[in-house]
Amino acid sequence: MGSPWKPLLLLSVISGLADLAKAVAGRPVSYAAVLRMKSDSSSSSTLNSRMRLRNSHGAGSSGQDWPLFSRHRYSALSSQEDYMSEESEEFGPVFVQEPDDAIFALGSDDKKVIMNCEARGNPAPTYSWLINGSNVDVEADFRYSLIDGNLIIHNASEAIDYGRYQCRAENSIGIVLSRDALLQFAYLGAFSGRTRGAVNVREGQGVVLMCAPPPHSPEIIYSWVFNELPSFVAEDSRRFISQEMGNLYISKVQPSDVGSYVCQVKNTVTNARVLSPPTPLTLKTDGVMGEYEPKIEAHFPQTVLAAKGVTVRLECFALGNPVPTITWRKMSGNIPKKARLRKSQAVLEIPNIQLEDSGSYECKAENTRGGTAYRGHLQVYTLPQWISMINDTQLDSGEQLRWECRAAGKPRPTYRWMRNGETLNPQSRVEMVNGELIIHKLEQSDSGMYQCIAENKYGSVYSNAELKILASAPIFSTNPIRLIATVGRDVSLECRPRASPKPRITWKKNDRRVQVSRRITLLRNNTLRIINSSRTDEGNYVCRAENQFGSAELMTVLLVKEPMRVELSPIRVEVTVGESVVLSCKVTHDPSLDVSFLWLLNNQPLNAQHEGGHFESIQTQSSTADLMIRSILLKHAGKYGCRAQTSADSVLAEAELLVRGPPGPPGVVIVEEITDTTATLSWSHGVDNHSPITTYNIQARSPFSLGWQTVKTDPDPVTGSMESAMAVELNPWVEYEFRVVATNGIGTGDPSAPSRAVRTKEAVPSVAPASVRGGNGRRHELVISWEPVSEEFQNGEGFGYIVAFRANGTRGWKEKMVTSADSTTYKYRDETFPPLTPFEVRVGVYNNKGDGPFSDVVTVFSAEGEPEEPPTDLQAIAVSSSEMRVMWKPPSPGPGRPQGYEVTYWKDMEQEETGKKRRTVGNETSMLLSGLEGNTQYLISVKGFNSVGQGPSSSPIKISTRKNAPSLPPGNLMWIQEGNNVSLSWDPVKARDNESDVIGYKVLLRQEGRGHSQVTRTPNSAIVLTLPEGGTYIIEVRAVSDGGEGAASAQVRLLTSSGVRAKSGQISLHNLPAGLAWTSLFLSLLVPSFPL
Repeated sequence: MGSPWKPLLLLSVISGLADLAKAVAGRPVSYAAVLRMKSDSSSSSTLNSRMRLRNSHGAGSSGQDWPLFSRHRYSALSSQEDYMSEESEEFGPVFVQEPDDAIFALGSDDKKVIMNCEARGNPAPTYSWLINGSNVDVEADFRYSLIDGNLIIHNASEAIDYGRYQCRAENSIGIVLSRDALLQFAYLGAFSGRTRGAVNVREGQGVVLMCAPPPHSPEIIYSWVFNELPSFVAEDSRRFISQEMGNLYISKVQPSDVGSYVCQVKNTVTNARVLSPPTPLTLKTDGVMGEYEPKIEAHFPQTVLAAKGVTVRLECFALGNPVPTITWRKMSGNIPKKARLRKSQAVLEIPNIQLEDSGSYECKAENTRGGTAYRGHLQVYTLPQWISMINDTQLDSGEQLRWECRAAGKPRPTYRWMRNGETLNPQSRVEMVNGELIIHKLEQSDSGMYQCIAENKYGSVYSNAELKILASAPIFSTNPIRLIATVGRDVSLECRPRASPKPRITWKKNDRRVQVSRRITLLRNNTLRIINSSRTDEGNYVCRAENQFGSAELMTVLLVKEPMRVELSPIRVEVTVGESVVLSCKVTHDPSLDVSFLWLLNNQPLNAQHEGGHFESIQTQSSTADLMIRSILLKHAGKYGCRAQTSADSVLAEAELLVRGPPGPPGVVIVEEITDTTATLSWSHGVDNHSPITTYNIQARSPFSLGWQTVKTDPDPVTGSMESAMAVELNPWVEYEFRVVATNGIGTGDPSAPSRAVRTKEAVPSVAPASVRGGNGRRHELVISWEPVSEEFQNGEGFGYIVAFRANGTRGWKEKMVTSADSTTYKYRDETFPPLTPFEVRVGVYNNKGDGPFSDVVTVFSAEGEPEEPPTDLQAIAVSSSEMRVMWKPPSPGPGRPQGYEVTYWKDMEQEETGKKRRTVGNETSMLLSGLEGNTQYLISVKGFNSVGQGPSSSPIKISTRKNAPSLPPGNLMWIQEGNNVSLSWDPVKARDNESDVIGYKVLLRQEGRGHSQVTRTPNSAIVLTLPEGGTYIIEVRAVSDGGEGAASAQVRLLTSSGVRAKSGQISLHNLPAGLAWTSLFLSLLVPSFPL
């Protein structure tokens, strides 16, 4: 049983972790720490922006994202001092979540509406709400409740609660208003129950069935039911349902349209559906309506307003006979490619509408009687979007604030400003022009939360920022300061207190006021500058800062030392790739100062650990440092610097290292001229790495080469002063790339970049096919084959083969064209020549440029034909009840030599066509047939075959299989085991009338777990076996007859001891009862042993 305290310990740990997680997650967050950056400059800066990101929000925009806040990490072990420091800095409200537009379904089970609002600030903000600009009195109206910043409306009513809502967040710093959110209500009323009159029209006339939808909010979807549910009207070129009006339009009524029509509307929010009363449609009996020109009955408004990014649907449908065809066009320009035509072109759908999609659109309805058109204007608008926003700012009192916000939108947005939730109007100190706010001579009362609102008639966006007016006595962050300079250098003593307003500054040295001169000057930023300093300038310098709130002093102790000297040797050194060198840096300096060394390569700090062990910096003495460079590479060449640094000085000495090595890659390789076998190339010299280039090597690559291969050139060799050469002995009509490799006295460099791929010109083929041969085929055929010529050697387009042949002893050649370059065989058939006729054969090549060479002449024999004679001397011997061996002699030698034989065998009562067939492997003249039925007569015939066909069959012979083997197994097995000797006996097996007589027995002995058996034959029903030592052995017996082996007896299992023979006195007598294979009776346990 486990310890009872372990579950308690586990629960305790889990509880502790949960409390820790809550503490970290719920820890108050100082936005000053996350979103602000304090300035290090003095209060004299005109604008000092802090880094807190204020919410930029607008109507319809998504919830606030806080990327900076999400990346700010806290430790559960942070000190209490850090926590208190973050909490101590106050800042105004910043929205985390603002209310979104909402649609509330009337009649839903949930009877309350929740408008979300959350803000952060220090102190924590409080919340209130506005509806349509008026305060929501949460205390007076029980239907309202406020949880954190969220407004909950119970039993919401469209008459009272419909409108635009704003959340107001407030703390001691100021007030901000959220974007406004529209609260709508979704509902769907019922159709009027008044019976609708029948609509009576002529066949061929157009008709409009009015839907007259019930009151609803927001949009609804229209469909029409024909006669009864679920049979809905299918829209096509003749029928159209307007999703603007809901009406059903039938351009040309047919008799199949007669029936009852019901308008169904569906609310897109609640999914509620209602049906109108039926409208009967009947046909007049006074005749058929004749053809008439189209009349557009359903169309989009004269002006369509659409927000950028939405999908716009323009409807257009006409009545007419014949049924009109609808086409669309844009009056200025083309219809956008993204537009799609829906409902037999009655609807033009434009997804993701953009400003450039604005314009006039026209739909045209036409039939054979005429046409009509309708035109309207699509106007795309955009909500305001920020281009630039305002940021938190802190300024000194008396300074000027200049804020500017800019937004894009169509129509162009206008701007207004708010301070602490109230509209800000122009005053004597306040100017507002086109999104710019200027406040002159700032006062403490100007502090607070400001909002810039950019708006057009389709929406608005808000940008928020906090203005803080500073007022503090001077403070120095560090005091005192120790400054060390060197003789002859200029010195700057800074004085930058934090103060508001800007303080008055005075300087003293050793309690005496500093006198400004040509060598000692006071800069505008209150820095005291000493030019060409000397030992006499040493001393204590005091900067005093003072304003109306107080004063502070900063003391700087100035020490002037002798300048440092640095010597780096050798100044210039040349080495070869792979060699090593040591650079030594020696310093002379004031002994009271510590010196440090920094090595540079090409003005960049040298990191010896990242250079693969090539560099090692060793400081042998306090004023000496060496740089060891081992196994130098080309990239190690350059300007090396040793920078010695003390607290007073920093001096750099430089040396140049030149590295000789293999040349760099040559410049771009250009193919100047190309022929069928040559290419003239040019290139530019690469860097020689301080060792002259001796030769150039030209390499080529083609689809047929194994990578890059060196090609022969003219001239040969190509010397290092050359920048062009000719590659020769190229193959015609092959695509090549070329590159150049340079070599100097040190080695071979990297190759150039490959040239563009070029193809050599065409030429007559120069390579004949190889391995021309032939033979086989059908009777009267001459088969000629060859190895195809590789594409590399085809030398041009239109490549093919010329096959030429003639019978031995004749003079004229027959030539046949083979047009496929991949062909390897040609067959010629002539009924006049006998089998195995010898032919002289050769194969040539050609292409569009002409004929190429022929191969050497070879002799090819025509096909010899199928065998003409059957095999002879067919014999068969029955081996067992299921096997027989068939033997024959091949036919007389001559044309049509067999390549193998096919044996057919069938039962005496069957037809030869149904017989089974087996083929020999090669020219064997015997076959063992197996799987036959016992005591059955078979007929057998043999025929020869080759690649041409089959020869005639031999005359069939008859032979019977032997009787089946005995079906009964040997029974009543008994054995006596003495040590490893076993005496085994069994009852003789008697064969039945339809079985072969028993001629003996087969005894199988195998070790358990192994597949190999030791077989012993005996004519008797008893046998003595000697078992090997060690292991378990299995014995079984089978009867043997001319018909084969009979069934196996029950298995006998015997165990022998490893390395120990049984004593002669130990005898066991065993018997296997009938039907039990695994039962043994060990009489040795019951009968006393006795000597034999």
